[in-house]
Amino acid sequence: MTSNRERALAAAVDLLGTEGLRGLTHARVDDRAGLPKGSTSNYFRSRAALLDGVVDWMVRKETPEVAATLKPATPDDLVDELCRLYEYMTGPNLVATKARMVLWMEAATNPQVRQALLRGRATMASMLVPALAGLGARDPLAAADALGACVQGVFLQQFARGEAIDPRPMTEIIVRGALARGTAAGT
Repeated sequence: MTSNRERALAAAVDLLGTEGLRGLTHARVDDRAGLPKGSTSNYFRSRAALLDGVVDWMVRKETPEVAATLKPATPDDLVDELCRLYEYMTGPNLVATKARMVLWMEAATNPQVRQALLRGRATMASMLVPALAGLGARDPLAAADALGACVQGVFLQQFARGEAIDPRPMTEIIVRGALARGTAAGT
């Protein structure tokens, strides 16, 4: 059985992903979740607390999918797994992905949201960096940052255009670049 707190968080993500930040109020979360009035504010006393809870909830929900994806044996496996993860994020997890994009824009002016998103990013990097290191990446952290930045950009482009974008070419370039061995003297 799902707790009322979990129902509130799921409803908040749904509101963010379908109506944007302006659609998110405690009362609307209660309504969307089918909870008695005031329930969401009992769990999250402020809008900032609600946004913080939303980010942590999304990370908890997505971590198993991400962890299962990031177990590559070869660079080709990693590209395939990252593309499958992209398909999950823009398919079954589309509303949460759109909610995350709303939160990333809010983070530009809201330090508390920024900190929550950085915690989530660190959790995801903790899974991607070892996968890249295991494949021999020269700088797995920089490669993970590059992949994350590019994927965020592709999400934004896909949502703004309203059409699917194939993430494979970009993913292959970044993975291959991260795994390439230097040819200059001393590298």
